[in-house]
Amino acid sequence: MVIRITQIDDEVDDLDPVDTAATDPGTRLSPPPGVDVTKIHAGYLGSFVLLHGIAALACLPWFFSWAGVAALVAGIVVFGQFAITIGYHRLLSHRSFHAPKWLERTLATLAMCAGQETPARWVAWHRVHHLHSDHREDPHTPLVSLLWAHVNWLVYEKRDNLQTFSLYDRYARDILRDPYYLWIEKIPLASCVFFVAHAAVFALVGGGLSLAAYGPSAEALRLTASLLVWGVALRTVAVWHITWSVNSLTHLFGYRNFDTPDGSRNNWLVTILTSGEGWHNNHHADPASASMQVRWWEFDLNYRIIQLLAQLGIVTRVVPPRHVRDRLRAEAVGTPRSPAELEIPLSRAA
Repeated sequence: MVIRITQIDDEVDDLDPVDTAATDPGTRLSPPPGVDVTKIHAGYLGSFVLLHGIAALACLPWFFSWAGVAALVAGIVVFGQFAITIGYHRLLSHRSFHAPKWLERTLATLAMCAGQETPARWVAWHRVHHLHSDHREDPHTPLVSLLWAHVNWLVYEKRDNLQTFSLYDRYARDILRDPYYLWIEKIPLASCVFFVAHAAVFALVGGGLSLAAYGPSAEALRLTASLLVWGVALRTVAVWHITWSVNSLTHLFGYRNFDTPDGSRNNWLVTILTSGEGWHNNHHADPASASMQVRWWEFDLNYRIIQLLAQLGIVTRVVPPRHVRDRLRAEAVGTPRSPAELEIPLSRAA
């Protein structure tokens, strides 16, 4: 079967970095404009502390079960790999492929069940990051600090709530054209509502299966508690840190294939944890592409999944790497380029 590939919309393709950023990890920046480091965002901090505390119960033997471990692993794949990295990141943020609405909305809903922000806010933040990567306007550059990039950028309040509306208008207008995402934005504490609802469903299903297996007994209660601790709390915390590691570690540690105007790097550890997102320097060099692989050994499992979905006819318009897009454009106008011109430009640091 032939996979149809097309150019990404100019609206999103224009989000490539345009400034000259400080690429030296030793550079230090102040927090972004509008951030009030004297005021704590109680909702974010409270949820982080609460879920980390519940997740720590996994260290107690009473909460251990192999069913809980299975729920943890499956949850990281479904809520982390599929919902966030493929759904929020490659589909919604970069429009690297086109998916039917039922699939797109399902992935977005699952991402919110992972304790992530609403689709419009997540996408807007990410597009700002690409436009101002490792400048002061970058929401989570590690040039403020490693801890800032990992989690602290979420903990502090913004001075101006109107900033949210201008942010959406500039960076997430395409997201809010969808009535479903617009409806989500109107729900008070939407992320909390979705997360609690999914946890309640998880408890009901897990409790029902435990009762079916052991009847009304202490073992059924223990298994239900195990599924909640491992399959909800620990999974959510794990997905948080895996996602945050892309913001922090891949802008400080690793190697560079491209001389991008930021500090992005390719990081093996983050790649393994995220199934491909760790090839971050490759991604910043070509954010429109559905693939983050450049060298043959830089395996990108998430891209292989997108390819499989395309072969099955579920998704379409998969955006290929820039050098392939250039070749297709050249062939379309009848002016094919030489092989040397189609080489991927690798930096001297590669």
